[in-house]
Amino acid sequence: MEWWKFLILIIGSYLIGNIFFARIISKAKHYDINKKGSGNPGTMNVLRNLGFGMGLLTLVLDMLKGIIPAIVGFYLFGGQSAGINAYIGLFTGGLSALVGNIFPIFYRFKGGKGAAVVYGMYCVANPILGIIIFVGGFIFLLIFDYASLVSFFMITIFTIFEAYSLGILTGNGNIILSCLLFAIFFLVFFAHRQNIFRLLTGKENKVNFKEKIQRLNKRKLTKDQKNEIKQKEIG
Repeated sequence: MEWWKFLILIIGSYLIGNIFFARIISKAKHYDINKKGSGNPGTMNVLRNLGFGMGLLTLVLDMLKGIIPAIVGFYLFGGQSAGINAYIGLFTGGLSALVGNIFPIFYRFKGGKGAAVVYGMYCVANPILGIIIFVGGFIFLLIFDYASLVSFFMITIFTIFEAYSLGILTGNGNIILSCLLFAIFFLVFFAHRQNIFRLLTGKENKVNFKEKIQRLNKRKLTKDQKNEIKQKEIG
């Protein structure tokens, strides 16, 4: 495995992690997401303050920050035929993007929490499981209203599954892969340490997801009603 490929992958992925779509979207809306809600430039803070649509857009774009480095890393080191080496590349790219998201050099090392980045990376590793966990996470959020719990649930399930499928939990895994998965898991929980404290003390912020969807449906209904009125006027 060539060292220069690792260097390019790590630097490139780290810089991708420095891109904050929450800041870009909120700025386009003449809004400073860093001064609202939790102050975190991530999906849930955008959802709370700018609505369901902008929150969903932020989630998809943040997932791409994990998807792109993971795909590049996977194929840079041989793809499906390369076996373990390809997965080392995949998780190296994902970890580097995560570090860039949590500790961005362009924002004085004060970034986001990286859950969407890691989820995107894991979706590359196992797309089918990604869909299943997304549906499970959505249901989880509807029931409990705690976004941080959803993040813990999704990342933990993914990490355990990947550790098992790669032989790490059975003692037959690659030491480098073991270190990469541990580092990813540790960093996500480190970034959510304040959320964990608020959950334990009962002060964690809630996301009323059902209310957000209802508001979106009401807006759509209003637009449909306006269109009907215009059509009647034309007729």
